Amino acid sequence: MGSKWMIRKQLALLAAALGSSAAGCSFDDASSTDASYEAYPAAPNVSYGGGGGSGGNSLVAQPNAGAPDAPAVDPAGGDDFTAAGTNPFVMAEHDPLSTFAVDVDTASYDVFKRDVEDGLLPEPDSVRLEEYVNFFSYDYPTADSSAEVPFSISLAAAPSALDPARTLLRVGIQGKAPPAAEEKRPTNLVFLVDTSGSMNEHDKLPLAQQLLRQTLQLLEPTDTVAIVSYAGDTSVRLAPTAVADGDRIRTEISALVSSGRTNGASGINLAYEQAEAAFIQGGINHVILCTDGDFNVGVSDTTSLVELIRTKRRSGVTFTALGFGRGNLNDSMLEAISNAGNGFYGVISSEQQAAEYVNERMLSTLSLIARDMKVQVEFNPARVAAYRLLGYENRAIADDDFRDDVIDAGEIGAGHRVTALYEIVPSGASVPEIEGAPAPESGAAYDGAREVASDDLVLVKVRYKHVDAGTTDPALEVAAGLAPAAIAQSLQDADLDLQWANAVAAFSEVLKHSPYAGAVDLDAVDAVLAGQADRDDTRAEFYELFLRARELM
Repeated sequence: MGSKWMIRKQLALLAAALGSSAAGCSFDDASSTDASYEAYPAAPNVSYGGGGGSGGNSLVAQPNAGAPDAPAVDPAGGDDFTAAGTNPFVMAEHDPLSTFAVDVDTASYDVFKRDVEDGLLPEPDSVRLEEYVNFFSYDYPTADSSAEVPFSISLAAAPSALDPARTLLRVGIQGKAPPAAEEKRPTNLVFLVDTSGSMNEHDKLPLAQQLLRQTLQLLEPTDTVAIVSYAGDTSVRLAPTAVADGDRIRTEISALVSSGRTNGASGINLAYEQAEAAFIQGGINHVILCTDGDFNVGVSDTTSLVELIRTKRRSGVTFTALGFGRGNLNDSMLEAISNAGNGFYGVISSEQQAAEYVNERMLSTLSLIARDMKVQVEFNPARVAAYRLLGYENRAIADDDFRDDVIDAGEIGAGHRVTALYEIVPSGASVPEIEGAPAPESGAAYDGAREVASDDLVLVKVRYKHVDAGTTDPALEVAAGLAPAAIAQSLQDADLDLQWANAVAAFSEVLKHSPYAGAVDLDAVDAVLAGQADRDDTRAEFYELFLRARELM
């Protein structure tokens, strides 16, 4: 770990020892025009350092901890976010099945990083808990590159940090390693670049140009690249061109300038035309949208754009959306169209982030290993009274659709990992009553077939299609169970990855103003993060961001 991370860590520990508390600043509800904030009140009783920390790694807030003011956010940010909401507890006797599409987007975490580095806290509506948890690497078993199933399933459980009487369950999925650049499939890549006037800022078009140039270094000379730009009108700046002609490609990248309005739908149509013209059977055919995030000419509503992308994906061309900078980001639209295009969504706001995306995520983005991946967790009502999924609120799938192979779900690329956390109330215990939390889901007893073994806690089923499968092709399914004996004696006895994911999730609950955030002790979160900050650079960076965010609360 670098010296700056160690200095941060030592200062934080010293501050805790001296009992100093982070400076607070109030959140002015009247300054926000987003009424959805009211559904996610500021977390009460959160301990912010000095006097009241537990000293251990339990994330339970101390009873006498004072309630801080709600975190301050930028009232004039201009970005458009839609709150995902918060999942309720579900009574297992009523509905033992929890079904969702996988999500490996990173945009929500990218926004957090952007905002904290700019001295702001992210808007609560921007926080999607699963994207924070999934941003990090975990030591899950990795499937062999030649394995028939291109991913592994890893299950773990431990007493919950919020209440040891409850159980924290982790479902981990790890995709096989990404191929070396020279081993990837032949690639036909189209960059769809927003050159409207709003892209004329240092953290927008220049970063998109940087990303385009650096991506060329990952491609083979025989791969092809095309560039389509859109503003008030659209243009093919570069027809599909072999990467061997790098000078020509870089010249066209440098020639991009911003002006005019934003006719994104027209650009999408033209980009797909270029991708289809150079389509490589059995290869990677992908469109990458680079935009600051909104369309204001032509088709611009999210529903119509999603339908457009769904129609275009039938060609076999996938679609990723990258948002740049701040102030114009239509977050929910970009997430929706990237999901519809069987691709991914990220946000880039610095040269470092652009380089990291290319070096760490681009090959995974291009190299899909599974399509339409769904997860269904079946809880054993004999052992589980209720459960709550942390995050994935806007990725829910009807239980009956799990084995409907026409239903669209999520994609994962080589090297991607998916982590889902559940809080479980054991049989015989009561669901916690949390002020402001959604009411537990209950009703008539479930009368469907049961597949979980009678002596297991849960059965986790994963359904997916091969990359080249068609819409109506049957999916494959694998499953793994977890017995109660596998539950660790305490969270401290659990593996480090479970402890880290739990701490990140707890902090995310605070940032999103979740009603469940009231039990979170940020001093204990700090202890977990500080203890693992030296595992890798990403964790070290997050710990620094965490410390800076606490100073803003």
